[in-house]
Amino acid sequence: MAVGIFAAFLIAVGGILHFVGLRIAIEARPELARAMGGVLTQAEQDKIEESYKERLRLIQEKLQATTDEITQIQKLKDRFMEMATPAAVKSQIPTSTSGRGGPLKLVDNKNKAPVDLIDALDESLQDVNEFKRSVAEINALWAKQLTWLNSLPTGTPIKGAYNLSSGYGLRIDPFTQAMARHEGLDFSASVGTPIVASAAGVVSRSGWDSQYGNVVEVNHAEGFKTRYAHASQLVVRVGQTVKRGDVLAKVGNTGRSTGPHLHYEVIKAGAHINPVNMFPKNR
Repeated sequence: MAVGIFAAFLIAVGGILHFVGLRIAIEARPELARAMGGVLTQAEQDKIEESYKERLRLIQEKLQATTDEITQIQKLKDRFMEMATPAAVKSQIPTSTSGRGGPLKLVDNKNKAPVDLIDALDESLQDVNEFKRSVAEINALWAKQLTWLNSLPTGTPIKGAYNLSSGYGLRIDPFTQAMARHEGLDFSASVGTPIVASAAGVVSRSGWDSQYGNVVEVNHAEGFKTRYAHASQLVVRVGQTVKRGDVLAKVGNTGRSTGPHLHYEVIKAGAHINPVNMFPKNR
């Protein structure tokens, strides 16, 4: 009987020691507890959940930033297309769902092997970062292209109501009535109508000329120059940097002119070209 009681006592002590040891392992060595049976403390579980939340928060922030950049790309693209796409081409942009096709490529929906959630979140975050970098590169490219397009004289050189009173090429001179060459476009408008830069550039001339009257010239990228003549008032000075749409002068009737209008020329590498050819869409 004594042996039995002693044996029961040992068993009880062993159970107590096992329980105490397990509690110590859980609190002090959670990795040992996992090895013993997958037991987690509340603190460790909270830490893991916090790690999940932090990774999800980072992914959400990256996605939001990427969404904003994609929106910016769309705005840049819209501005570029507005400036650069001829009306004839715009009318051909696909708007219906007819006439579509291509080879059948089914989506692979096979289940992938299960992976650790932390690893999966880290991989997702890495993918989002890579995608965000690609979007940023595209955004920078669109911005660069838009800057380039803004530097070419493709804009309308007058802001306000106007009529085209004379085209480019041969015409009857309004003073001599003889055949003469007209190297620009005439925009008939009221005195004081703003004359604006058709592209970004640097003012190379702003003053009086016996033929052109008050005249402004602007140098642009790739050897382009624009000339704005017969102004009533000059607004810019030589050496001033201007953007597309900035006011250069006001419409007038100075110089060799029969009435208020803007005489507009486009010059490339010293040779005149028809300004109409620079307009990307019907004006």
